[in-house]
Amino acid sequence: MSTVKKFENALPTRSLHTCNFDQIETPGTYVECRSGTLLRVPDDGLAPGRSPRIEIVAHEPWVVTRISDDPYLPLTKARMIAANLDLPVNF
Repeated sequence: MSTVKKFENALPTRSLHTCNFDQIETPGTYVECRSGTLLRVPDDGLAPGRSPRIEIVAHEPWVVTRISDDPYLPLTKARMIAANLDLPVNF
């Protein structure tokens, strides 16, 4: 199950996507919705056959929200966007 949220002032992304960690298909900057952990997912991280491929093993699935299409979004901007979306900030 995934949802799309609209946030007009979020730059450079205007459409925010929430999904499970293992469903990430688009590079960008993500925030884990419970812990507030920042995840940077570059193009190479999603390319088939590339290494290292990250797998998260946990009791509960990680639910993440993409806050930017830019995987290298500066931390200050990432904190501001996450806080404005009421996501936890732990980075």
